[in-house]
This record gives sequence, structure tokens and C-alpha cells, in this order.
Amino acid sequence: MTATATVLPDIPGRFLDIHVLQSVPYANLNRDDTNSVKTVQYGNCERTRVSSQCWKRAVRRYFQHTLGGKALRTRRFGQSVEHVLRDERDWPADLARRAGQHLAAGSSIKADPPSENDPAWSTNAMVYIPDSAIAELAQIAETHREVLENAKDMKKGGKSVLPQADIDAVLRSRNGVINLFGRMLAEIDNAGVDGAVQVAHALTTHGTDVEIDYFAAVDDITEAWRDTTGSAHLGSNEFSAGVFYRYATLDLADLLRNIGGDLPAARTLTAAFAEAFVLSLPEAKKTSTAPHTIPDLVQISVRTDRPLSYAAAFEEPVDAARNGGFAQPSRHALSQYAQAAGRLLGRRGTRHAGWAGVDDKDLPGLGTRADSFDELITEAVTAALGKETP
Repeated sequence: MTATATVLPDIPGRFLDIHVLQSVPYANLNRDDTNSVKTVQYGNCERTRVSSQCWKRAVRRYFQHTLGGKALRTRRFGQSVEHVLRDERDWPADLARRAGQHLAAGSSIKADPPSENDPAWSTNAMVYIPDSAIAELAQIAETHREVLENAKDMKKGGKSVLPQADIDAVLRSRNGVINLFGRMLAEIDNAGVDGAVQVAHALTTHGTDVEIDYFAAVDDITEAWRDTTGSAHLGSNEFSAGVFYRYATLDLADLLRNIGGDLPAARTLTAAFAEAFVLSLPEAKKTSTAPHTIPDLVQISVRTDRPLSYAAAFEEPVDAARNGGFAQPSRHALSQYAQAAGRLLGRRGTRHAGWAGVDDKDLPGLGTRADSFDELITEAVTAALGKETP
């Protein structure tokens, strides 16, 4: 029989573009391998940068916290199942360990036995699975418990006694966050998921200087006894500050394809993603900087033709206002570029545009003003996916 393609519902929009301007104080949201602030040279000017991977992780964590449906990225799902069987289902420790071994080695992904650096059986490729998949894998072990009791511990090059097809089926499973962000898993047929979300690297709208913060730690006992002077430890960290332009786009057709055309689920996932992108913040160095700001401005566009980033608005670095500050000039630069882009495109492809922010006055080119981020997101989701039917 020939498989039939899912018929997707007709929707008013195709792409949901989210543009954010956010002032971040003294912080280091994303470090490189030397603990230095990440930067980018743009418009012949060095800017502070936060990688898309870093901010996507923050978005995923926010999304999972608010909507549920956590996903796990791991090479050691067998060990996780071992703990479930032993601690929650009262399996003997040696049998639970054997089950975890056979599950890890039983999929289409090649697995390696324990080593000095990795004490558990682990797959060569990372899997990205719903957290509910661990319980489903544990159930496979339960179903085949008698087989496992009569089996031997896994050896390198050995063959698992558990059904590969059943394990692979669980590893193919998805949830909302996987349908949004996608999954690369070439080792199992039909397990890959094309991500519906695209996220740009965030960069400051202006040039920034990296500040080096030298710090010292005092030994409290030494200080109390006063038997020596000086600090017990000296170190340094790098920080910067600035106004970031952030951008993401959601391909609604790809999302609907990933979830089988489920329009109510698409509305829920789209709204949850938009909220997570707007309000999330990477957590690096949070205990020493607490940079917990919210965006100064959010603009959301619904487009029918192609995504449109406004990053080019800041190719020429923004100059500080007369009284200091880059936030207001950045908002004006975004407004001016949006007007220019709309004129050049002849309003082509724009289904809806709206914004919300701290400005008292309107910002031309950004669409209809909303009073809150919630209102802004609701209006955009309705414009993109249509009104909910009673």
C-alpha cells in the first residue's frame, strides 16, 4: 500500500517573525571555550554576541517549564531505564542493570560498553526523546522480563535479546518541543524531524567593550586569626553590557506537517514558543550578575511569502542618545528600517504586524500597538492560524 500524505489545513499565514530589542546590563550570557564573552564583527564594529544554540536552550527550558512535555538529549537512556526499574519498579539491581544494557545496545544506533570515562553503556549518537520515552522503554523491559532473566550481561559485540523494532519505535517518538526545534537522528529510519523554528544569533545594536572583572576570595579563618595578609584566591571574569537585537521565525507549515495538521495543537505550540522566546534569558553567571531584564520592544509579523529579519537595521552601529543610552536609538532604528523594508517590498507578504514596548509614542512601520506581550502574541497567533472555532 502507498502511504498518503497528511492533508494540511489552510492557514492565513506561513511565517511568524519575532523581533526583540532587549537591554542587558553587566553580564556574560554566553561564554566561549576560554570563558570569554562571545563577540562578532559586524559593520566594522565589534559587538557582544549570544549564540543561537545558547538562547534556544533557554527557550526550550522556558517552554518545557510553562507547557510541560520535557525532552531529553542523552546517550545514556539505558542507564536511566536501569534506575527506573531498580528504584521505582523494585527490580533487582543486577537485572535492572542488564535490562539497561540490552536496551542501550538493542536499537539501530551502535552502542559502546562502559569505559573509564563513561561508566554506562551509551549510544554513539545522542538521542532526543520525550521524557515519557524512558517509561516506555522500561515497559519493553517489563514485557520481556523473563527473557532478560535468562540472558547474560551484554558484552562488546554482543546482540541484545530485546526487539530492535520496539526500541526504535520509542526513539522515534516526539512531543511539542521536538516538533518545534527538530531532531537529527540519521541512525534510525524516519526518526529525524525538520525543525520548524529558526533562531538567529543575538548581537548588540552597537559596539561594545569587554570588561575584565578581577576578584579576590578571602579565607575567613585566616582573616579571623590575622596571622597572614592577602587573599586566598585571585581570579578574573569577562563581562559586557548592551542592547541586543534578537530574531526568530517559526515556519507554521513545517510545524503543522510535524504534528499531522493538528490546528489546535499548532495554536498552543506557537503561542508557547512566542512567549518563551520573548521572556527567556540564558542563565550563565546569573548568580553573580542577575541580569533579569525583559525586552524593551517586541515586534511580531505574520508573513505569507518568506521570513524577514531586521538585523540589517544595525549594520551601522547605533550611536548613544544625547543623554546616553542605546535603547531608544535602537528602537527608532528598528522602526525606520521596518518602514524602509515595507516600502521596498510594497507591503508584499505581510499579513499582520504588531508591537509592544516601553515607548509612550507610536513607532511607525511596526504595525498595531498592543498593551502587553500576551495581547501581542494572541493577536499574532490568530492572524497566522485563524480564529479558534467553538
